[in-house]
This record gives sequence, structure tokens and C-alpha cells, in this order.
Amino acid sequence: MRAVVQRVTRGEVSVDGEVISSIGKGFVVLVGISVDDNENDVMYMADKIVNLRVFEDEEGKMNLSLLDIGGEVLLVSQFTLLGDVRKGRRPNFMMAQKPEEALKYFNLLVNEIEKRGVSVKTGKFQAMMKVLIENDGPVTILIDSKKIF
Repeated sequence: MRAVVQRVTRGEVSVDGEVISSIGKGFVVLVGISVDDNENDVMYMADKIVNLRVFEDEEGKMNLSLLDIGGEVLLVSQFTLLGDVRKGRRPNFMMAQKPEEALKYFNLLVNEIEKRGVSVKTGKFQAMMKVLIENDGPVTILIDSKKIF
């Protein structure tokens, strides 16, 4: 499982010109689910997202998590994060999970983040979305549950 975690002042998702989800301060998380992901990957990702300390404390140090600041998550499924471009110019998506299985793990990730005390909004699975990301900093962190990077 791969995630691009962006610290934001706000984020929103629109489908067909209509805003379907929005958050204030927190994270917009773009998540890609791989064919070899399982529940352990979901638990790892939920724990990392909730406890990632990239918000400033009173001394200006990145030392606070979503839990500390009462932040929200806007979680957006993005299979293209699994695109392999090492050969040629067109991405190979063979490592991206099939939609029905990916949706199962996506929903499990939503539930696990919420269980840890963070409010989660989502995009619309398999829809063409417009994602507004007002990156704060900018701060962008890459997480891979297989610890590839």
C-alpha cells in the first residue's frame, strides 16, 4: 500500500462539478492499493497516518500529530500510485489491486483511521474526481507499507 500524505489547510473532492467531501486542517491522503496488500498493510498505514508528527508545536517544531491538533483526513483512492514507469513511457498498472478487492481494503483503512480517533472523509471510489489540495508548508510525505521507501 502506498500513500502520498499532504499536510493541508483544506482539501476537497468534486465529482461532476459538485463538491462531495471537504476537510479543514489535516491530511489529504492519496492511497494506492497493491495486489499483494493485506490487513497488515492497512493497519501499518492507519497507524502511520494517524501518528505522523508533521504539525508544528508551540516552538515551531514538527512534533504534533493529527490526534494532537484535532485534524481530519480526506482519503482518496488512486490506483495510479502503483504505476511502474521503469520501462518505457506508459505506466504499467499490473501491481494495482482489482477494484472490488481494493475497495475492501480502502474501506478497512477508513474504519481503522476512524477507530484511532480521526475523522475521515473520502472521495468517490472509481470516479473521475477533481481534488483540491491546499498544501500547507508544503509538507508532503510518502509512505509505503512494504517499506520500499
